[in-house]
Amino acid sequence: MNFKEKVVVITGGAQGIGRCIAEEFLKAGAHVCVIDKQKGDHFVGDIADKQILELFAQNVIAKYGHVDFLINNALPLMKGIDECSYEEFQYAMSVGVTAPFYLTKLFAPYFSKGAAIVNISSSRDRMSQPQTESYTAAKGGIAALTHALAVSLAGRVRVNSISPGWIDTRYTVYEGPDAIQQPVGRVGNPMDIAYMVLFLCSDKAGFITGENICIDGGMTRQMIYHGDFGWNLDA
Repeated sequence: MNFKEKVVVITGGAQGIGRCIAEEFLKAGAHVCVIDKQKGDHFVGDIADKQILELFAQNVIAKYGHVDFLINNALPLMKGIDECSYEEFQYAMSVGVTAPFYLTKLFAPYFSKGAAIVNISSSRDRMSQPQTESYTAAKGGIAALTHALAVSLAGRVRVNSISPGWIDTRYTVYEGPDAIQQPVGRVGNPMDIAYMVLFLCSDKAGFITGENICIDGGMTRQMIYHGDFGWNLDA
């Protein structure tokens, strides 16, 4: 897809899925503005900090004057109810929900015609492992924020979210149970998410807004009962 001269903002774009998304937009000709806590050749800062978000937004607008695509990808803290403190839970919400909301608000006057927002949620917005409350709540929050923003920004900006399942950011090729427990027969990688992000930002997705698209190899669609396929639950 051709995104020549488009301005793309990506949170958490220094590594993993975010970096892959950034690289694909760059290949397609876009100007990419990344914010990440990790040191590097990008805007360095913690998106849980309101002032950092404001400085970052000012920096983007001063350089380009507008935004075409906002990708809210930064990873919230994952801790469970046994160990997660009040402050840590609040921090996870700040990264996972408040920052995407506030960046959207800051960029709202500067979104160009045909603009799009893609929020990265997780299949954990509909299923859980024990002791993951902070992360799961943040991902559920951004999934709900997606359809709220899609309605509020109707006619101006399309807003969608993606819920990745198991994505191995090292591109490890798994075999055996790790692969076959997923209907497609493999574990995902960052390109599986990047392809959908670029599609949702393209004109080809012009009739899609307010949607959450789960990319998990079909794992959340597969019902497994005790005794199925040799799987047993030890109570």
